[in-house]
Amino acid sequence: MNARTSTIPSRKNKAARPKKKSVLWMLFKIVFVTGFTFSVLFTGWFFLTPSGKEYRYILADSIITTQHREWAKYIIGEKALRERVSLYVKQFEEMGEERDTHTLPPKDQQGAGGIGEAEPAKLVTIEEVDGDGYHGYLMTVSDPKKVRLVVPNKRGRGERVSSMVKRTGAIAGINAGGFADPNWKGNGFKPIGIVISQGKIYYNGLGSNKSVQIVGIDKEGKMLAGKYSVDELIKLGISEAVSFSPRIIVNGKGLIPNRSQGWGIAPRTVMAQKEDGTILFLLIDGRQPGYSMGATLYDAQEILLKRGAVIAANLDGGSSTVLVAENGEIVNKPSSSAGERYLPTAFLVFEDPDAVEIPNIWAGLKPSEIDAGKW
Repeated sequence: MNARTSTIPSRKNKAARPKKKSVLWMLFKIVFVTGFTFSVLFTGWFFLTPSGKEYRYILADSIITTQHREWAKYIIGEKALRERVSLYVKQFEEMGEERDTHTLPPKDQQGAGGIGEAEPAKLVTIEEVDGDGYHGYLMTVSDPKKVRLVVPNKRGRGERVSSMVKRTGAIAGINAGGFADPNWKGNGFKPIGIVISQGKIYYNGLGSNKSVQIVGIDKEGKMLAGKYSVDELIKLGISEAVSFSPRIIVNGKGLIPNRSQGWGIAPRTVMAQKEDGTILFLLIDGRQPGYSMGATLYDAQEILLKRGAVIAANLDGGSSTVLVAENGEIVNKPSSSAGERYLPTAFLVFEDPDAVEIPNIWAGLKPSEIDAGKW
């Protein structure tokens, strides 16, 4: 008689299975309870404590600067969102009111190395800057008169800064003013406000507005930033300018009191000037976890104050932020998934800026005739 192979599980196996299930169930309960407790504590901190409110508004401000502004209402509420935006618009206007009184030293005392420097400084230097959650670059231009505002060379569409640098033979360049950007798919051809290059008005979209916030340089190399009328700018001898805000440093003092009022975390482009005339362009990358999330305007302000800036103002940031070196090489990491954007204006640095021809592509066009979304 043949022996049969038994299919009956041993007592040992019977005991092991319930024990294994019991351990898994216990681990699940621990994870669930821990997660639930953390969620409750985090929610309470986030919505009910002063420190949580501060971070909540920083997060909301960061969202407001993206193409999904309306999502911020889920963090601070729709009413608070409207109030927040209105508050910042009002504050930005007020930050541009105080008249700047800084003056430039004699030409032989100007330079990136400081007043009275023995040897002429290198025209352009680029260094990396790092902080809490951000990475960026600081470009120093020792002679402010070497900066020109350049515009695209074809009608109907903006131009990438890397293309502008290659086309004109510039040493370096950064993005400048803002532009109409319907659904964040704008063609980069319709600037916001005013565009001035080589002392000439290339574009005027002010309409009935008598004054506007600008960022630029006059014919003597002095940086101008704040709220001005067109007539005032002409009298001041403006050379290069775009419309943008806010101004964050004036007469050597910072205008943003703390980080929570720094308009959220985002990629940044900021222009500044030191007492000796040196121009500083600060670029901060953002919206890239693991590399750089971005900086607040307060962060940018503090970086530039430590570098000796006596005046500084915000330029277009976000996915437009880009720093380009010679031959069109992009130095930073633009946050746009589509890569470098098409823009209406850029501040470029030249060895001989007077030899550069910058045609006015908006000549004869009315702002109302430009379709900002048509490619």
